[in-house]
Amino acid sequence: MKLPNLLIIFGAIALPFAFFAVKKAMSAPLPVGFPAPTTDGNIEVKQYPAYRSGTYTYEGDFREATSASFNPLFRHISSNNISMTAPVEARYPISTIDRPVQKGKAKVSFLYNNNAIAPQQVSQDIQVEDHAPMLVISLGIQGAYGYESYQENVAKLKQWLANHPEYEIAGEPREFLYDSPFTPAPLKRREVQIPIRKL
Repeated sequence: MKLPNLLIIFGAIALPFAFFAVKKAMSAPLPVGFPAPTTDGNIEVKQYPAYRSGTYTYEGDFREATSASFNPLFRHISSNNISMTAPVEARYPISTIDRPVQKGKAKVSFLYNNNAIAPQQVSQDIQVEDHAPMLVISLGIQGAYGYESYQENVAKLKQWLANHPEYEIAGEPREFLYDSPFTPAPLKRREVQIPIRKL
């Protein structure tokens, strides 16, 4: 067999293993008690425990919310020696469920590993928040991050809720971003979620 053919075969075998290794290396642990990410293309109801976060409030174009919030949040966990977890949480106004909204206030959070973490140094642009247990409807997505597809994904959840009248919306929609910026775009995992309550 010719060398180019051998290289193609070797590459086809090695590439999935390389992608898996990168994905594993770039993913941080979940906060205590958090369920696993919803798989790509699936919608499911999930229960989350109470959790604590360091939160930065961003105002402007939602497409820039997570990137603009990263540095102040990273400074917060670094100055307090808090370990990074996944996911990063981005919460958007409830109005984004019903109509396209490109600008406004978003809250972006690094989640603490557990509720006992109490940072000693909190700058004025960071708020330490305690979140109550939460029931959500969640859509799993794999691929490049970006607010551009958020409205389309929220619409899928809204349609699911229309078909399940036993639930109603109970809070601000959010995105969960699970992977590092260095993770290849096709491997990045996220969820779009809407808090719900059972009627």
